[in-house]
Amino acid sequence: MTKKISLQPLLSASGETLERRVAVFALLNLGIIESLANGVLSATEARKILFHAENCLFVRKHLREKVADEIMSHGVQLPDLFEVLPAEEAHLQFQRQLAIMRSLCLKLIEGKQMGALIV
Repeated sequence: MTKKISLQPLLSASGETLERRVAVFALLNLGIIESLANGVLSATEARKILFHAENCLFVRKHLREKVADEIMSHGVQLPDLFEVLPAEEAHLQFQRQLAIMRSLCLKLIEGKQMGALIV
């Protein structure tokens, strides 16, 4: 998978509530995080596919959800770990960042937003 995902058309489907868009955003990110954790995607590929400037701007302006913005920020920075840290430390930090991102995604879909997925 090397095609760029554009969140705007994916999450701007007519008639969808903001809660549902945020929940879909979180589920999509969980899939990307799982692909990163399993080595299916590299950090650089993930930034090209999902964590690019267009999507970061869309999340900030249209989802207006602090946690979603945080997820995007972590995703953007993943490749930088491998540029500035020794390999072993970069791998540890990479795993920590994925755990943080996973936790943030789960935070978005729990509670009232989980109901938005079922409807």
